[in-house]
Amino acid sequence: MRALPATVLATCGLIVSACGGAATGGAAAGQANPPARAGAAPATAAATGAEPLAGKVIVIDPGHNGGNYRDPKAINRKVNVLTQWKACDTTGTQTAGRYTEAAFTWDVANRMAKILKSRGATVKLTRSDNDSVGPCITERAAIANRAKADAAISVHADGSAPANQGFHVIMPKKINGPVDPVVGDSRKLGIAVRDAYRKGTGLPYSTYIGSKALDFRNDLGGLNLSTVPKIFIEAGNMKNPAEAAKFGDPKFRQKIALALSNGLQQYFRS
Repeated sequence: MRALPATVLATCGLIVSACGGAATGGAAAGQANPPARAGAAPATAAATGAEPLAGKVIVIDPGHNGGNYRDPKAINRKVNVLTQWKACDTTGTQTAGRYTEAAFTWDVANRMAKILKSRGATVKLTRSDNDSVGPCITERAAIANRAKADAAISVHADGSAPANQGFHVIMPKKINGPVDPVVGDSRKLGIAVRDAYRKGTGLPYSTYIGSKALDFRNDLGGLNLSTVPKIFIEAGNMKNPAEAAKFGDPKFRQKIALALSNGLQQYFRS
């Protein structure tokens, strides 16, 4: 994710992106293609019969927030992620057409929530809108911990070089910290989500990070501080023109949400 803290460029209104690109601090950019709640496309692969996720608590963390660019002081505040000190949050990347990562993750997370609830799960999101600032990465982990989630997933998209393509899943390493007991289950979750995402979206494994779309890290607060099985998904590269075009399509975002939901469900079956 190679996140960088936001900095204000007074002359042109640009801020540094979290995942490798530059995000324009305009309301239109931050709110591009807002999620359709009641009008979202139905989950075409919702489970039949008994609710397969009944009794499961799932926390979805939509990466970044649409208002982060407005308060660089707040999101640049350093927080302890146990292996280092990092910025509270970052702004996220965006496509060349200025569709922001924050808007993308918010849309996908809400689509996922609808699908997972239809399958019986209790679902909680780490933020309630795409207009605010934060919460900090430490609080995002704490929300899932307090919920005693059976699984948690942080939804992101990368901002790498335009020639790079594909998705990858980030999983925790042992750090002699609170995440250690759930590292094994997090790996199982990551593999289940990877397989379902590849099958459901047709996107390739990342050509530039990880091995077979799996990446293990010990520098992410959302993972280091987690006491529940948790992963990050970098859904693809927003700077790659072909993938950016897909992310801008609501129908493809529904495919993403369905694939991620299927991966979570498969994890509980394993």
